[in-house]
Amino acid sequence: MPTSRRDFLRTSALASTLLLVPKFLHALDRGPGLAGLRDAAGARRLIVVQLGGGNDGLNTVIPYRNDLYYKARPTLGIKEAEGILGLEKDLGLHPALKGLKGLYDQGQLAVLNSVGYPNPDRSHFRSMDIWQSGSGSEQVVSTGWLGRYLDSSCADCQRPYNALEIDDTLSLALKGRQRKGLALKTPDKFHQLTQNRLLSKVSQETAPAHQEQVDYLYKTLAETASSADYLYDKSKIYKSTVAYPNSDFGKNLKTTAELINSGVESRVFYLALSGFDTHVRQHEQQQRLFTDLGDGLAALADDLRQHDQWNNTLVLVFSEFGRRVGQNASNGTDHGTANNVFLAGGALAKKGVLNAAPDLANLDQGDLRHQIDFRSIYASVLKDWLGADDFAILGTGFERMPGLV
Repeated sequence: MPTSRRDFLRTSALASTLLLVPKFLHALDRGPGLAGLRDAAGARRLIVVQLGGGNDGLNTVIPYRNDLYYKARPTLGIKEAEGILGLEKDLGLHPALKGLKGLYDQGQLAVLNSVGYPNPDRSHFRSMDIWQSGSGSEQVVSTGWLGRYLDSSCADCQRPYNALEIDDTLSLALKGRQRKGLALKTPDKFHQLTQNRLLSKVSQETAPAHQEQVDYLYKTLAETASSADYLYDKSKIYKSTVAYPNSDFGKNLKTTAELINSGVESRVFYLALSGFDTHVRQHEQQQRLFTDLGDGLAALADDLRQHDQWNNTLVLVFSEFGRRVGQNASNGTDHGTANNVFLAGGALAKKGVLNAAPDLANLDQGDLRHQIDFRSIYASVLKDWLGADDFAILGTGFERMPGLV
């Protein structure tokens, strides 16, 4: 064995520190890649944007002609004269969401109201787990809906970068039983991380025979180093000149567009925008966050459109729950239930506002009742957009929404 046992143990500890917890994600097993994966330019991809903290959906898609809305929110309710961006069905977008309004005007945005699940949980962590796992509130599931997509539809896949989270840590959503996505902030930083001299040396060597755990460590190190090299090399192909918001979220969207336009063979991208837990001073927080969200997604669409990639892309935007219908005493809102979901893309099958506004006259103890189970949206995306087996991934009982994507 070229490396001594002491060196190997030291390397293992270093690998754990730098990569395994929390930045390193186990690589996918050996085997051929996704069918058609090499045709990166024409294959469909999904970008998921998570609004962390529980976004207030009623001040996002505003029922500005409903008196009950203003009765429940005498100071927090946004008035039409303040610049609400009109949609249809007596609804309008928050004034800061000009980027989303532009996509709507181009027929590239779909709005789904009152999305949730039975027996909703108002804990950030638990509700996010439910959305990321695609489970019910009575279940505890250790895998994510997109991780199970990798398990089910990428059974022979060896590439860790089939699903990428543009962040330092991997979310539950991208963790399957056999397969996991890969988390990285930028290709440069990820490549630099794997260039540690000792790690690089170990990743190129052969593991000793009959030592399963050691073999697995060697294998994952080698595959991670290979993925880092691939993503780093690909990322040099295209550098965006599109103006994105000067924020972490804007930079992450720009990284996503650069990877896509460079031809990276990834089918799922996962991003997060946090800060939506607006118990106090909601107006100021949403104004800032929505400017980031709307302008960022508009820039992403423009970037991908310039390289004929927008029609192959579907963006799904969600938050773990909405807020209470009534405002609180601190010019904010407290944890609620059902919420909006946005879909954006250049080839949407359905566009505009796809269902009725929330029923403010029929509340559940001050909270919205859900009209749509979020897993029906997932099922439609999995089957009709990604071509996966939604039953194998989500289980039965969730009807797809015909012609959604």
